[in-house]
Amino acid sequence: MEIKIKSLKFDADQKLLDYVEKKVKKLERFNEGIVNVDVNLTLLQEPDNKNVKLHVRVPGEEMIIERNAKTFEEAITDSVDAMKEKLTRAKEKRYEA
Repeated sequence: MEIKIKSLKFDADQKLLDYVEKKVKKLERFNEGIVNVDVNLTLLQEPDNKNVKLHVRVPGEEMIIERNAKTFEEAITDSVDAMKEKLTRAKEKRYEA
């Protein structure tokens, strides 16, 4: 699984990049077929001004989750949790068919 992290409108420090990678790597447990994951970290002009967009590619399917929060860590955790559920549902649906 390849992980690409882009920080838009700011420079992400190594601590944040390590946190993102650690959290995103856990997605492999829910679907072994993940080809790659694009993570976009963006600063917005709103009160909850940290935006995280996860774009996960598995064979035959692309899944996108986007979350806003006060901190990037919180947004990453929320988006990874939502993606876990989405990956699990997609995997179950594939096995049922």
